[in-house]
Amino acid sequence: MHALLISTYELGRQPFGLASPAAWLRGAGWDVTCVDIAKQPLRRDAIEQADLVGFHLPMHTATRLAGPVILKVREINPSARVCAYGLYAPLNSGWLRSLGVDAVFGGEFEEELTQYATRTQIPTDPGPGLAATVGQIPRIHFLVPDRSGLAPLARYATLDVGGGRQKVVGSTEASRGCKHLCRHCPVVPIYGGQFRIVPPEVVLADIDAQVLAGAEHITFGDPDFFNGPTHAMRVVDALHAAHPDVTYDVTIKVEHLLRHRDLLGRLAATGCAFVTSAVESIDDTVLARLDKGHTRQDFVEAVAACRGANLTFVPTFVAFHPWLTLDGYCDLLGVIESLDLVDHVAPIQLAIRLLIPEGSRLLELDEVRSLVGRFDGATLAYPWSHPDPRVDDLHREVTRLIGVRLADDRRAMFDRIAAVAFERAGRAPYVAAPRRERAVVPQLSEPWYCCAEPNPDHLSLV
Repeated sequence: MHALLISTYELGRQPFGLASPAAWLRGAGWDVTCVDIAKQPLRRDAIEQADLVGFHLPMHTATRLAGPVILKVREINPSARVCAYGLYAPLNSGWLRSLGVDAVFGGEFEEELTQYATRTQIPTDPGPGLAATVGQIPRIHFLVPDRSGLAPLARYATLDVGGGRQKVVGSTEASRGCKHLCRHCPVVPIYGGQFRIVPPEVVLADIDAQVLAGAEHITFGDPDFFNGPTHAMRVVDALHAAHPDVTYDVTIKVEHLLRHRDLLGRLAATGCAFVTSAVESIDDTVLARLDKGHTRQDFVEAVAACRGANLTFVPTFVAFHPWLTLDGYCDLLGVIESLDLVDHVAPIQLAIRLLIPEGSRLLELDEVRSLVGRFDGATLAYPWSHPDPRVDDLHREVTRLIGVRLADDRRAMFDRIAAVAFERAGRAPYVAAPRRERAVVPQLSEPWYCCAEPNPDHLSLV
């Protein structure tokens, strides 16, 4: 029996979401072909030979890109079982089924996917919808991912560490899910406050294999690396002991950075190149609506705590949301500049617009329900327009400025965006800060880009 596993987009990383189920299916005796169509051609004969086709949908952009591929697979091989798995599969189960998907799997999908593959007949039940997934997150026995057949790591995102030096980047997961319930996060509808750890020996074996394949830096894809800080530190201590020259990056909430500030020095000492943190907004009222668990002052303190530990802090934002004002956007730019974070912020972060997918906890808010339109099957989201049309106009202009120039000089792009924003807000012309010698900020060639409306130019580029 032959399985074809397809990834459309995974943030410029070699897809963990193909390598992990491939190990399970191969262990069950299946012949597995993994294709990341962001890096590899999807051959017609691979589709024709498949008994099972699985699509990994870890984020909104990947799901949007998968639609036409699903239709083409159905056209070429109507007898194949087609399934979808990952965070955005249950969120969009109705839409996926309308395209011909037979089964949908959400969190901790490997075991269910393997069981589905080994059934002798396609079940009449096409798989769980969103309501059936929450509260039913299984505990599985993780296997070491099998990355054979995927494009080489050198074809994926690299880490620019300055001086013209780039590092080959690998990626893995030490945990899944999240203990927190941020309203805008796609993890929440699936995991409902639960998280699962991957045994350290599995994580480290996956890292060992990638280092052998050329990885010099590892990105941990955990939604929050400090959901289980003891487990997290056990993993990075062992990583550093085994590969002292390999660096890594992690994602950690602002509140966790402050709660566990005593661990920040150990992160730096074990080779953490930077910490990404979803700041989202500098407006305390907005942060409360998003249920982020931190304040503007917490953000400022987290930046200081990381600097004190010699750890690079990389904030991400939902820059455009229904409560933003033109002055508020200018204030966000001002705070970024005052904290000397311009080089730490990928320009795409200044254009990210709030995404409200099916299942979002934002829909619990009366003010959000009154704002959004009917669910749009084309964009897979609830559309919204800002009460002030000038804010939407600014978003379009910022998006146009950034376009697909994801690797442009961050200071130059920031200055262009700030000049437009200040002009639109009726402020005095923006004056760029004097150029000065700055510490090199490690930067991935494929910026963090998740749970947000995709930049149309970026979507086309991918």
